[in-house]
Amino acid sequence: MMNAVLIAVLVMLVLSLLRINVVLSLVIGGIVGGLTGGMTLTETIEAFQNGLGGGAQVALSYGLLGGFAVAISKTGITELLIDKILKVVGRNGESQKRSLVKVLIFLLLLLMAIFSQNLIPIHIAFIPLLIPPILKILNMLEVDRRLIACILTFGLITPYIFLPYGFGFIYQEIIAKQIGLAGLPIDMADIPKAMAIPVLGMAIGLVCAFFIYRKPRVYKEVNIMEEKIEITISKKNVLFTILSLVITVVVQISTNSMIVAALAGILVLYITGALRWKAADTILSDGFRMMAFIGFVMISANGFSAVINETGHVELLVNDTLDILNGNVSLAVLLMLIIGLVVTMGIGSSFATIPIIAAIFVPLSLELGLSTLAIISLIGTAGALGDAGSPASDSTLGPTSGLNADGQHNHIWDTCVPTFIFYNIPLIIFGWIAISFVL
Repeated sequence: MMNAVLIAVLVMLVLSLLRINVVLSLVIGGIVGGLTGGMTLTETIEAFQNGLGGGAQVALSYGLLGGFAVAISKTGITELLIDKILKVVGRNGESQKRSLVKVLIFLLLLLMAIFSQNLIPIHIAFIPLLIPPILKILNMLEVDRRLIACILTFGLITPYIFLPYGFGFIYQEIIAKQIGLAGLPIDMADIPKAMAIPVLGMAIGLVCAFFIYRKPRVYKEVNIMEEKIEITISKKNVLFTILSLVITVVVQISTNSMIVAALAGILVLYITGALRWKAADTILSDGFRMMAFIGFVMISANGFSAVINETGHVELLVNDTLDILNGNVSLAVLLMLIIGLVVTMGIGSSFATIPIIAAIFVPLSLELGLSTLAIISLIGTAGALGDAGSPASDSTLGPTSGLNADGQHNHIWDTCVPTFIFYNIPLIIFGWIAISFVL
């Protein structure tokens, strides 16, 4: 019998690549996977529906963040930012100045993405706040948005698999806990050592992406807001906008809730008068509309994940694969990494993948004679694989939500495919080298 996990993920990916809506692709892939796994249609639909609730919180969070992002753009602070940068670049743009601004933007976005994981753990919350307002500048500089997607995804993934701070601490704590539950107690201090070589692979992938996507790409000038709302730029508005951003970050860290944080930021803007109350409905509606896609995808991804888990075919996939290998360690490692890629691309979350694969991979790795560091690297890399490139991952959905604010950035071909090529492939290669030959 064919493996339900492989079939479900394959159907979902093929439909997505054929430009079928990602939500429909997840629903169809989940149903096909459930039926392939021996579940009845009723059982499959029930499992899918039971899993939908897990994505509701994320969907509401992103909707409110979208509203906050549009609200920020209407305070005038983004227009002020654009004017400042335009003065540096110039309307016709001297080549040297344009190059300098590009480098500064790339560094800013990379640092923001890294900080969002480790220093100020707000994850993708900064993307709808920062990216839509600077699309005008990116268009003027003719920056290929696929490069921006690669920069953001690198910053969203690499720090948490390597640095034990913020979300990195959570991810590495999950790795240590799950490996320990599988029968191999480890020291968390060993995780960065074990992940150093795979992370090097991702860094090389980012450099390659820069050289591939450095050529100019032309985009149309599109007004993100359908209805014009008068913008008044004043020092008071700028001050209150900065205050709302600071409060949003503080609330996010203290409550660990993007919903409450976005709500707090919006309320500050309206209470202080940075935005008029009569414009509230239009602004929030535009923001919700901008983020509706990512919300529906995350809800559908949770249903898809529930069906995959219900089939029980992840363990069957691993056992059947290793039976065929007959003790070939290096090939076994390679195939376990690929299995991690498949599972994570289907589920859309590396954090949720670790508990699934650790219970299966750790005993098998011990039988294969892998060292402790090699096992840590295997679990950490296999879990991270697929986070980049997955249509259902917030590490790809986040960049798309910002870059597609004007409808000119395709989620699959402009975010998922580039990040899959430049991060998943290097992760497999460098992870395999580290586990099989170095550690």
